[in-house]
Amino acid sequence: MKRIFSLILFILILACSNNTTNRNPYLQEVSFRFDLNLNLPQYNPLTTTGNSVFISNSAVGTRGVFVTNVGFNTFRAFEASCPNHAPNQCSTLAQKSTYATNANCPCEAYAYSLFTGQMTNRPQDGNRYYDLLEYRTQYSGNTVIISN
Repeated sequence: MKRIFSLILFILILACSNNTTNRNPYLQEVSFRFDLNLNLPQYNPLTTTGNSVFISNSAVGTRGVFVTNVGFNTFRAFEASCPNHAPNQCSTLAQKSTYATNANCPCEAYAYSLFTGQMTNRPQDGNRYYDLLEYRTQYSGNTVIISN
């Protein structure tokens, strides 16, 4: 019995890895909290399912945040800096309109879904590509709280 316990313990130790995170090397960990009052005109489009709003406030994320109403009082918030290169002059994602479901990186023309955060035109070249960095959202009353 002692041998079996020692063998199981040895296997568990070998199975553990000290690489506990799969962090994006291009985006830094930024702590913030931002409240969106949906009664304000600039955030009012978020009262309709499918609409997104870009928040360019310097206190929110690295390059701002895209917030999308995905339905049933559920909101998703994604970092507006392209996750596949270091932040620079052209790394802030852009969307064509409030009704657009994708945001595009002007540097390499990468496209990302604002509903899922996934890269929609991932190159098949064997390189590692990251999806959008998502922030926590909480809906309360008529306010959406975004935090990290």
